[in-house]
Amino acid sequence: MFPQRTGPGLGVSSPPRQHDVMRWFVLLAAALLGLAGGSPAAAETPCPAIQAQPLALPATRAALREGRPLVILAFGSSSTEGAGASTPDRTYPARLEARLHAAMPGVPLTVLNRGRSGEDVTEMLARLDREVIASSPTLVIWQAGANAVLKGMPPETFHALMAEGLARLRATGTDVVLMDSQRAPRILASPNHPMFDALMIGLAAERQVPLFSRAALMRRWEAVGAPASAFLSEDGLHHNDRGYECLAHALAESVVASLHLSARMARR
Repeated sequence: MFPQRTGPGLGVSSPPRQHDVMRWFVLLAAALLGLAGGSPAAAETPCPAIQAQPLALPATRAALREGRPLVILAFGSSSTEGAGASTPDRTYPARLEARLHAAMPGVPLTVLNRGRSGEDVTEMLARLDREVIASSPTLVIWQAGANAVLKGMPPETFHALMAEGLARLRATGTDVVLMDSQRAPRILASPNHPMFDALMIGLAAERQVPLFSRAALMRRWEAVGAPASAFLSEDGLHHNDRGYECLAHALAESVVASLHLSARMARR
């Protein structure tokens, strides 16, 4: 909220009425927000209405039931760090935190952003202990695959390294959710991208962790009339502000639906 100025200087010869002054401040604030980009298109355009996909989150459910703080850690590469976002508070981890706070008022929770642009799974594993496990998260959302596709990583190498990382994470007792690649021209131009999509599905099944599929999410957006281009930046790869907002919206709904569903089942 912009600070309100007091005192003379409104450009009138007599004291204005109170409601006129308030109207003037509202108009001024709206103009300033527009000039500063404080009201981006992501906030003005509603996200497509998509049914939430419940996720298996036993550690997060237990922490919520016991009143412990939730630490959600977003792990990955540029899509997690926020390439394409206009400001740091428009990345998907930042928007996820805001939406979860709004949906679960009074619940102590933090979303940590541990994304680093350009990394593939080899580089992520090198910092797994230091930047992820050391933070003692209750939930890790691991976004991976896009750079493996773009760099031409052998699929068997990707599978082996991801399986190792998942085993190390699960050994700590944290929940893990996998997140696959976005539907972007630069990824779709690679002939091996379907293989990596299939690998992520297989890893989720093998390691018994949920997959939050951006590929499936963006296909559902398109099915309700919202083309992929509306959620992507001009580089043909990363999300724009609306893309990150709507990704966070769908992910938050899935997390909240999972926790509420689990709570209802526990009471029966």
